[in-house]
Amino acid sequence: MDNPQTGPDPDVMAAIERGNKVVFFDVALGGGSDGGPDAEDKSRPLGRIKFELFVKDCPKTCENFRQFCTGEHTDPVTRAPLGYKNSTFHRVMKDFMIQGGDFINHDGTGKMSIYGTATFPDENLGKYNHEEAGMLSMANSGPNSNGCQFFITCKKTEWLDGKHVVFGKVLDDGDSMMTVRKCEAVPTFSGKNDRPRIPIRIVQCGEM
Repeated sequence: MDNPQTGPDPDVMAAIERGNKVVFFDVALGGGSDGGPDAEDKSRPLGRIKFELFVKDCPKTCENFRQFCTGEHTDPVTRAPLGYKNSTFHRVMKDFMIQGGDFINHDGTGKMSIYGTATFPDENLGKYNHEEAGMLSMANSGPNSNGCQFFITCKKTEWLDGKHVVFGKVLDDGDSMMTVRKCEAVPTFSGKNDRPRIPIRIVQCGEM
């Protein structure tokens, strides 16, 4: 995304020049619309996470994620956009990962894809590894069960290699990983599936 004062973002441009696509989440802590459409949103912005998607190696997985970021995928009946906007990171495990993407049930049980089925097969599994913090990977319930849920690693998690499709990474621009660390630091309920005590919300998302 261009900054009118500094021009095009060099990290975004470099990713695009590599043949990849870049999407983003604007993340906030707390707030929401529980008080009605006219209620003041008391959320606290945490920052923006930019992702570089490995579209050449994982085109179907990346397109699924990209459309859920942009809202291009719509409900077949209502035509309302379906995707990550206003969804939450429902699971936070410090020194491991943060997980989100369940805009259906909001608890890690929801599954949906843009391909007319709830899930779709693994794609180029093992091409990329969970080799460092900031890897973007598909959450699943076993082989070939990818849907809308994803996770971002908070450190190297090599035991997940070959089990989850890594299809992107947090763009190394200095600010994006800092936002991930802020999410990682949110306290969670013990014994309740690592759910954050304060909702971590994706208040805006899209493609850059």
